[in-house]
Parts: sequence; structure tokens; C-alpha cells
Amino acid sequence: MPTTKTLREGSAPKRAAILTAARELFLSDGFDRSSVDAVAARAGVSKRTVYDYFGDKQTLLRAVVDVVGQSLIATIRGTLDETLTDRTGDADLEDALIAFSMRIATDMLGSAEYATLQRLVRAESGHLPQPGYNSMADTPDEALAERFAAFGAAGLLVVPDPRLAADQFIALTFGVALDRLGSANAAQDDRVRPLVVEGVRTFLRAYRPR
Repeated sequence: MPTTKTLREGSAPKRAAILTAARELFLSDGFDRSSVDAVAARAGVSKRTVYDYFGDKQTLLRAVVDVVGQSLIATIRGTLDETLTDRTGDADLEDALIAFSMRIATDMLGSAEYATLQRLVRAESGHLPQPGYNSMADTPDEALAERFAAFGAAGLLVVPDPRLAADQFIALTFGVALDRLGSANAAQDDRVRPLVVEGVRTFLRAYRPR
């Protein structure tokens, strides 16, 4: 059970070193075989410091998963800002949505961070707060919904329920690729792009103004 003691925020470099060391050990040796002593030694800190900052090994695992999730969220938000901007017009909306989807399918779904998150969640689910623990939660879907709402206000889309539109967009693009291919990683499978393109076009047929 997580400790109830008050944890120290501590110094950012030490915290980052502990998280990096824990991530490397959890991936290479697994949670059960990775001791706090080993994490401390690799991070170059004392065992007491690890406990002061994170309380126990389970809390440390969750912190590792959360940090990876936050990194992926930053990638998604950055991709949104670069591809689906307030300058996107009706003429290039399809291209912009395809560009966004393909960037996510390579820069995020094909990244080492995403692979790390998947491995940790699958392998160590019994040590996380609940099975399939999702450190990103609904944040990516809500970020996309915000962008769709903006497109609705600009008259580019008709989106009475932006969150539902975001969920359907994800299902039509990445969801179809996952169901058909078992992966939506466009960096490793060139069959992802045609599915994404058709998914975007299907979405626009449903949500573009008539």
C-alpha cells in the first residue's frame, strides 16, 4: 500500500534521475526484480532519498508511467498546434486532418515513449492503481474535441458534441488501424496511411456542413 507519509518534492535533477533509473530498471528487470537499492544506486542518490521523494516502489512505478504519459500528451498538443491551426480553412481541412493523424501515427504511436508506456502498463498492471491504468486518461480526446469545437465555431464542421466527434474521429482512424492491423504505428507499417485517409474522409462526410 502507498505510504501515508508526507513526500518531499526535492530537487528536480534528483527526481528526474530517480525516475530515469526506475524506468530503465522496470523495463529491463521488471518491477518485482528491481529493488529500491538498485534504483538509488543507478540514480546516484541514497535509498532514503528515493523513499523521501516517492514513498514506496509502487508509487515510483506510477510516477514513471505518469511522466511518460505527460510526455505523450505534450507530443499530441504540439502536433495539434502545428497541424490543426486557426489558419486551417475548408479547402485544406482534409489535408490538415490527415497530416495530424499521420504525425500522431509516427511521432507518438511510433515513439519509444509510447512503446515504454505500453510495456509498463501491460507488464506491471498488477502494481498500478487499476488494470490498464491510463496515465493520459481522456486528455488527448478532450484536446482534439477542443480543436473540433473551434472548427465548428468557424463553420468548418458541424459538431453539436465535440467530444463525441473526437471519439468517432479516433475510432475511424487509429481505431480501424488497430482493429485491422493490430497496430496504428505508421512508422512500421505502410498500410496504416490508407486506413487513416479513408477514416478522415468518412469523418468529414459526416461532420462537414452540407
